[in-house]
Amino acid sequence: MTGIRRLVLDVLKPHHPSIVELSKTLSVLPGVHGVNLSLYEVDQQTETVKITVEGENLDYEEIKQAIENLGAVVHSIDEIAAGKRLVEEVQTLQER
Repeated sequence: MTGIRRLVLDVLKPHHPSIVELSKTLSVLPGVHGVNLSLYEVDQQTETVKITVEGENLDYEEIKQAIENLGAVVHSIDEIAAGKRLVEEVQTLQER
């Protein structure tokens, strides 16, 4: 099966629900094999988190809706991978 295999999202969320609850919610969506949340910034009323979701044939709209249902908002899609297998980025000579 092809389609979206990895999404990396920049998300702004309220303090509640916790990142534990958010990760559990995302982990049970169809096609999701794994979820990783990293807390990047904490403000008085919000938290900025990076969410990485991996699986097969991921439905971005369904993932976005689940995030929004918990009071959070997707700021941006920072990375996306699709196809038969995951392709990791490689550092070029100019980036070294």
